[in-house]
Amino acid sequence: MTITGLVLTGLAAVLHVFIFYLESVAWTSPRARATFGTTEAEAEATKSLAFNQGFYNLFLALAVFIGIIVFAAGSTQVGLTLVFVGAGSMLAAALVLALSSPELIASALKQGTLPLLGVACLLVGVLI
Repeated sequence: MTITGLVLTGLAAVLHVFIFYLESVAWTSPRARATFGTTEAEAEATKSLAFNQGFYNLFLALAVFIGIIVFAAGSTQVGLTLVFVGAGSMLAAALVLALSSPELIASALKQGTLPLLGVACLLVGVLI
């Protein structure tokens, strides 16, 4: 189950790198505006906020990627700690989004499902 958890959290990290791209690089593009449901004026007005939020997503992804590398290099406790911190934060952010903006529950599910499944598998793998 540990390997399954690492794969799922790795996929969650890839998704968060894509979210970083949308928020920090392509925020005002038609694709990003369609994804996030913003108008051109809203995207321009929130560009600096989105830029910052995108880097937050990138740093969470990096924690997971570095954790997976450290785990594979043989330092399993440190590696799993990093993966749990990164993926757990992704999951917590999805929960905050769902609770604070019920109209965005679909977005919360998209960003939170992979970390949830990954963390659950890692917990099972650690406890068995």
